[in-house]
Amino acid sequence: MLVLGIETSCDETSAAVVEDKVFVRSNVVLSQTKLHEPFGGIVPEIASRKQMEFIAPVVKKAMEDAKVTWSDLDAIAVTNRPGLIGSLLVGVSFAKAIALAHNLPIIPINHLEGHVFSVFLRDMGESFEGHQLWDFPFLCLLVSGGHTELIWVKEVGDYEVLGRTKDDAAGEAFDKVARALGLGFPGGPAIDKVSEGGDPNAIAFPRADLTPTLNFSFAGLKTAVVRYLKGMEERLKRKSNPTLADIAASFQEAVADMLLNNLAKAAELTDAERVAVVGGVAANRRLRQKLMSLSQTQNWQLALPPLKWCTDNAAMIACAASFRMEKGLARSDLLFDAFAVAEINDS
Repeated sequence: MLVLGIETSCDETSAAVVEDKVFVRSNVVLSQTKLHEPFGGIVPEIASRKQMEFIAPVVKKAMEDAKVTWSDLDAIAVTNRPGLIGSLLVGVSFAKAIALAHNLPIIPINHLEGHVFSVFLRDMGESFEGHQLWDFPFLCLLVSGGHTELIWVKEVGDYEVLGRTKDDAAGEAFDKVARALGLGFPGGPAIDKVSEGGDPNAIAFPRADLTPTLNFSFAGLKTAVVRYLKGMEERLKRKSNPTLADIAASFQEAVADMLLNNLAKAAELTDAERVAVVGGVAANRRLRQKLMSLSQTQNWQLALPPLKWCTDNAAMIACAASFRMEKGLARSDLLFDAFAVAEINDS
């Protein structure tokens, strides 16, 4: 089975060809990060205009890299929710056009579901010898620029959200704090880099605990960092001034602690043996370190996708569609729309 995936939910334009559900024959990602840097965040109009410019050459490159023609494909998968509506419409419209032109089934995929299925992705030729292919059920922590959710993944298409952020997503908090620190955009990689050598315990930033729920809140932590920075002048007078690396490391530590605290609670609640962490923030160096340590303590089977599968990509969209096709859960008509807001169970 060969599926072409198309992902245009935000500012990345991506196309990929995935074989037999999990093997990535090609994955092309064209980022707009440099275009949005001067604005300190994603400008939706710029994102959608560039999606229109990039989509055709990116799909062409993915097909060439995979060495496939339209007649080789079994289906086209495209992200149709959630995301920037202008960007989503570019991908959906393009996917519908080529599906109609080449008489191929088309499968709309929820971007959140795509991230969940990134744990299954493998490079072509990668052997499974010596380790088991990831399986259901599993507990998934999805952490990205727009989403922070704890999801109990029971089976393909059967998901229970155990907790979610009540305000900022973890990645959004990284972006806002990075802006306050003058580190630029995107904030996650910038804070990760500058925190190297910093003391994660230099500043006792608050950790929000929304017990008895498993929900998250990062707005208070973000505000605490901003207030701390406003008091820097007085600290300089007292000659007690942590470095920029200390501030970044302390903030990063607080985010990781909040994420892992709820993850551990959710794992206990579900008796999860398999735990996955996906999304752009899953690329964070400190979070990955603490996760590996916690998984050994808790005896979890841990899935941490390689960095290339953490950020937005079309391979995860094609993968999710392939699993849905196998289970008979994939719609394949041209009557679906794009939606800016959606839950993981919306499809």
